[in-house]
Amino acid sequence: MTALTITPAQRKLLKADAHGLNPVVMIGGDGLTPAVIKEAKSAINHHGLIKVRVFGDDREARIAMYEELCDKLDAASVQHIGKLLVLWKPKDVVEEAYSNLDRSSKQTKKSLQAAQTKQVTGRASSGRSAFERAAAVKAAKPKKRPLRSEAVESKIGWSSPGYRKAVAAPAPIKKRKVRMSSTKKKLLGS
Repeated sequence: MTALTITPAQRKLLKADAHGLNPVVMIGGDGLTPAVIKEAKSAINHHGLIKVRVFGDDREARIAMYEELCDKLDAASVQHIGKLLVLWKPKDVVEEAYSNLDRSSKQTKKSLQAAQTKQVTGRASSGRSAFERAAAVKAAKPKKRPLRSEAVESKIGWSSPGYRKAVAAPAPIKKRKVRMSSTKKKLLGS
């Protein structure tokens, strides 16, 4: 069978994670060709958890393909429902930390690449791990712009686009008066 095994609790969590995934590898009528195996290996190394769709109708052939894929990719079999196969292979912790970061700016990408090369060469200057550095980059928040009321005293003025609008405090909630009919008042003794 496969070299990698998972516990039932892990299998349950992986099934839940795989529910929303779309198949990334399709196996056609030719079966498991070297190109399909290469693409599946690339996908599982990048994503960790993948779905594979098999277009064949033979159930025994699908089961054989599933076991062969698990063996060749060193992955764990998570689920086999109909023509969908779900495979999982654990990703490297450092790579997972880098892949989860928001990499919208070029500066962030450059700093991550520099940190990764230092990690590979073994010359990391700081005492923190790559995961801690990645979490620190993600936690960095942009500074807020000053309010218009604060800008009145500055030389630029509040009409400059670098200032944000002050938000008024919400109005207090008024209590509603409860109206009663005369019959209710008589019943209550008022």
